Amino acid sequence: MAVSEPQFITSRDNPLLVGLRKLAQDSTAYRHAGQVWLEGEHLCSALRLRNGLPQRAVLSEAGWQNPALRALCSGVAQITVMPAALFAGIGALASPSAIGFVMPVPLAPAIAAGVATVVLARLQDAGNVGSILRSAAAFGVLQVLALKGTAALWSPKVLRAGMGAHFALRLIEGLDEPALTALHVPLLATSSHGNAALPEAPLPWPCAWVLGHEGQGVSPALLARCALQVRIPQPGGEESLNVAAAAAVCLYESARRGEP
Repeated sequence: MAVSEPQFITSRDNPLLVGLRKLAQDSTAYRHAGQVWLEGEHLCSALRLRNGLPQRAVLSEAGWQNPALRALCSGVAQITVMPAALFAGIGALASPSAIGFVMPVPLAPAIAAGVATVVLARLQDAGNVGSILRSAAAFGVLQVLALKGTAALWSPKVLRAGMGAHFALRLIEGLDEPALTALHVPLLATSSHGNAALPEAPLPWPCAWVLGHEGQGVSPALLARCALQVRIPQPGGEESLNVAAAAAVCLYESARRGEP
């Protein structure tokens, strides 16, 4: 498929550039704009691998001269090229890349009742959220539900930490706890007071792992909804795992024993 002719811009006050900076630097701007900013060859390639077509491709002048990056733009109707200094000013990366895509915010699907799920309950750290999405995609989870108060799933920081996992998952955010009644799989949570150690715990598959706030954990009300609370044995000392590491351990154990 042919690559469209680009539009060249040179002014930092160009309205398109102003909008891109807001998308790249404001974690919730995508909710108002209805658009998501994907920066870097890896994220752009991940979208194309899933047959996604962005609304717009944005490249530095050097990026436009790169055959591999130009090929990523195949079929994109709107292509914008700018000097490297302007491209570097869009995001907050120490080492800015040479390409980015603008895509529509994906429409949230309905909650799938019977699939392996991760529930994010007020996780605040974007890096943790993105890491958990990566683990979910790696270990056969199909759906991630984010309760209100969780870091914005399509924010630039979560996207970078997710490394393309977004495009392999059903993502639904902004949910209240009662929405979890739509799940027809058991809810599981980790707790230092869990009555079963993870290696011996009877883990159902599919299930929904509930992961809570970095400091406060899962709320008592949400823990009460869980069919099972397990503890992760930590011979080196209790409370040494952060939530993203704990999620990877639990999801691996589920995948190892289940049939993802």
